[in-house]
Amino acid sequence: MRAILGAVLLSALTLVSGPTSGYGQAVASNETPLKAPASPVRPFPVGEVLSYEAKINKILRGLSVADLTFTVSDAPENRGMLISADARSKGSLLKLFRYSFIQKYDSLIDPLQFRALNTKKHDEQKDRVREGEAWFDYGEKRVTYTEVDPKEPMRPPRRIASQIEAKTQDLVSGVYALRMLPLAVGKSFELTISDSGLVYQIPVRVTAREPQKTVLGKVFCFRIEPQVFGSGRIIESEGNMIIWVTDDDRRIPVRSQINTSLGKIEIRLRSASGSKQT
Repeated sequence: MRAILGAVLLSALTLVSGPTSGYGQAVASNETPLKAPASPVRPFPVGEVLSYEAKINKILRGLSVADLTFTVSDAPENRGMLISADARSKGSLLKLFRYSFIQKYDSLIDPLQFRALNTKKHDEQKDRVREGEAWFDYGEKRVTYTEVDPKEPMRPPRRIASQIEAKTQDLVSGVYALRMLPLAVGKSFELTISDSGLVYQIPVRVTAREPQKTVLGKVFCFRIEPQVFGSGRIIESEGNMIIWVTDDDRRIPVRSQINTSLGKIEIRLRSASGSKQT
């Protein structure tokens, strides 16, 4: 079940990356590393809200299992940009599997260099509850993560620290950084993502440009294949993931497909507000 949770969240976020020029490093043999501009162009404005629905196909087709929402706002006291993610179980997951979850992320981002500064995470899985927070110290090149169990306040916190690079994302900022990449068929990138104090290098390939029927209409999208499953990856189980991102100025992730041993998960955009106009 943890694989489903991770896949649902990662996929709806469009998954991990570093933004255009320097946030994700090009690794194609005939390319040189991308260099960061003075101020990266963002395809997502403050006020954008994206909502998704996740369904799983196994014995039955199209069982609705979760709703996901992502919101871009200004952080309080002008501390940067705040991107929030909320994922909640619903429908068949509750009725058939008797499993529930709520995951909330608040990602504070440096808007100039577009990298994670602080991540607050609330994680509920049935009766289990965890509160976590990560601090990114680029001077010390270290991320420090602390997790507590609010139901057992006397239990010592769980702490993890890891070395980071100058452009490191968390799960949420990674999604939005992905939208800033110079996507083109045949391009490959290697992305740096930190989750719960651990750091991962994630290869990502742009494999095709395909039409997709969406709530935005029929639009051409880049087909992106991030390697997040397997030993040493964010999800340590067998599976694969595909993400479709619009080939326009909005770069909106409209669909994701994840194949796991527990079934195929489909995540589709249900609504988009506050996005750029094409």
